[in-house]
Amino acid sequence: MIRRTAFFAAALLAAAAAQAQPAWPAAKPITIIVPFSAGGSVDVTARLVAQRLAERLKQSVVVDNVTGAGGTIGVAKAAHATPDGYTLVMGADSPVAIAKLVNPAAVKYDALKDLAPVGLVNTAPMVLVARPGLPANTLAEVLKLAKEQPGKLSYATSGIGTVLHLAMELIKDQGKVFITHVPYRGGAQIVSDVAGNQVDLAILVSVTATPNILAKKMKAIAVTDDKRLPTLPDVPVVAETPGFKGYDVVAWTGLFAPAQTPAAIVERLNRELNEVLREEGMRSKMQEQGAIGGSGTAAQFGAFVQHEQERFARIVKAANIKE
Repeated sequence: MIRRTAFFAAALLAAAAAQAQPAWPAAKPITIIVPFSAGGSVDVTARLVAQRLAERLKQSVVVDNVTGAGGTIGVAKAAHATPDGYTLVMGADSPVAIAKLVNPAAVKYDALKDLAPVGLVNTAPMVLVARPGLPANTLAEVLKLAKEQPGKLSYATSGIGTVLHLAMELIKDQGKVFITHVPYRGGAQIVSDVAGNQVDLAILVSVTATPNILAKKMKAIAVTDDKRLPTLPDVPVVAETPGFKGYDVVAWTGLFAPAQTPAAIVERLNRELNEVLREEGMRSKMQEQGAIGGSGTAAQFGAFVQHEQERFARIVKAANIKE
């Protein structure tokens, strides 16, 4: 009888303790880490999502910019955070799916093991552009020129190991050409140098490339997505060039939680995120940035990330990309 009474007393205390724990997300504000500086495309996207998630969850959602090392410092902070649903990260292709492939010693996390995918937020196509004076107007003509002058042509991206770098390396690999990579620190200087005929080619995200193409500062060669851009309907996609069937590389952003975050919290976040991304206002904002809102389950996003990492691994190995 004494043992039975003690057991029921313990059970009652456990139940009371469970009831005392505030239901997620009532305990404290949710933090979304942005691994890049304020004002960039990932930061803008994160702030839009944070505002609408806060309204839906009825809880404060704050953005914390943790910059450095190409986004890997911020992602590492999230990967090592307490998995309680109060720390998330707005991860992007490069620090999540590429960085460890290019510089394994410096990246202190394994995205597939240390992060729990919540949902795909958006994808954004890129555009291969050329300087105004380059005697080539199509991808086929660029490849022909490159074969005639191996290594003489140059192309710019925003850095080694970025998705832009890998997108061009895949074009080089499939086209069997050698074009010299010139890494820059940002898009503004790339635009200036392409427009000024200082570098032959560049891969730019569509939101940066489009206004400069329309202003005739540079020539559009091809879009990296599998479909043409509404803003550049006359510019073919890479896959339209013979030998590039199936080519499709886009930049992407997604929401992640630390691994071991309770499945119920991940599922709730995914559900609310998808509702946010369906809103017309959010879709319009994404389009202004040249992006397309994502959707799908957390499991589908996880499979997407794994597929991207496997594909990027093949490109990195083939091109011997190291940092």
